[in-house]
Amino acid sequence: MTIETVEGVTEPMRVSVSVVTYNSPFELLRKTIDDLYRALCFARTQGMPVQIQLLVVDNSPDEACRASVRDLVHTDAAQKFDAVDYWNPMSNIGFGAAHNQALERCDSEFHMILNPDVEMDEDVLYTASRFLQTQPDVAMVSPQATDGHGQVQYLCKRYPSVLVLSLRAFAPGFIKQWFSTYLSSYEDRKNHASSVPADVLLVSGCFMYARTDALRAVSGFSDQFFMYFEDFDLSLRIQRVGRLVYLPSMHIVHHGGYTVRKGLRHISMFVRSGWKFFHCHGWRWI
Repeated sequence: MTIETVEGVTEPMRVSVSVVTYNSPFELLRKTIDDLYRALCFARTQGMPVQIQLLVVDNSPDEACRASVRDLVHTDAAQKFDAVDYWNPMSNIGFGAAHNQALERCDSEFHMILNPDVEMDEDVLYTASRFLQTQPDVAMVSPQATDGHGQVQYLCKRYPSVLVLSLRAFAPGFIKQWFSTYLSSYEDRKNHASSVPADVLLVSGCFMYARTDALRAVSGFSDQFFMYFEDFDLSLRIQRVGRLVYLPSMHIVHHGGYTVRKGLRHISMFVRSGWKFFHCHGWRWI
């Protein structure tokens, strides 16, 4: 670990960043990498010596798509970061398993789990790193987020129930209005409205910034989850080794879609993963 103050740091702070792609929109991925580079440059201008190792795991089945991503990593990204690594596992192994492969290869103090559809403010890396440096009991932090239209995304959640997940996934708008207070409570809107850091229970996997040792202490993501709920499961398990904190002073834009809009296959995976989550951590019906 680097010393507590930025002034006087002699050894660079090592940060690894894992990105998992699956036929991801190329221009969004390029913007994600560009924003990461901007964040690196900003941290260095603030006197924080940082080295970044970028690891891209490409689950895409399409060779043309893989070729574009591979070229982006080995040409553009290789000029921006201290180390880059790209590989294709030869099949779609899922979100969590792919990030775990990256975690096995990284050499870092802090690790960023980053979706290929995330834009970040230039001070995100600096803000998150400084917070973890000064809060040794914190294992992982989650940012404030908006979507591509500027609407707030509530990345932090309370423990879910079967009812709340069913309402969010399947209920028409007028039904959701009837349960608006109930749904707002699940989205932990009180903490999201705060301007100060707050301890939270569950966070989204679209952006996680954690101590590498903390992730390894809980063996990263569980292999029980192919897609969906792996982030909630990790959130609960990582709190065995440290606090999980919402950090409103760092901001991202997340362009991710909603499960229901992705078709029946994704809905089926969502339901199966939800069952596994409740089976592991306890059922709550309402």
